[in-house]
Amino acid sequence: MKISDILSQNTIVTSVKAATKRQLLGEMAAKLARHENIDFHAVEDAMIERENLGSTGLGGGIAFPHARIDGAKRVKAYFTKLSSPIDFDAVDGEKVDLVFMLVSPENSGADHLEAMATLSKAMRNKTMCAKLRKATTKDEIYKILTK
Repeated sequence: MKISDILSQNTIVTSVKAATKRQLLGEMAAKLARHENIDFHAVEDAMIERENLGSTGLGGGIAFPHARIDGAKRVKAYFTKLSSPIDFDAVDGEKVDLVFMLVSPENSGADHLEAMATLSKAMRNKTMCAKLRKATTKDEIYKILTK
């Protein structure tokens, strides 16, 4: 699986201004729900429920909230670059500024795991993350992520 299989320029949001993890999850869930025609509350609740199990803040300023959602038609990633880092209860205690949100259909076992592996591998690339932090447009971000 390639990032371009699950991410499009329409699912990249730049300069999001969220003060808290909950606010960020709500804003991303709203955009995702509207774009994917899924119930907003289903997305938001699933993301919050997943975060309650343990933070998806991976460290290095990166978070990766994800959930399987009833009503999702396909595996889809949303990427957000925050204008100011926020506390995300990350494993290293660092604030987060790069966020991938992944949603998958309820029954998408292997596809969900493959998408998670693809995105996790990309976000462990420090050079890529540095480029993402410098990027200012959706086009730049998309090119960096799908190169």
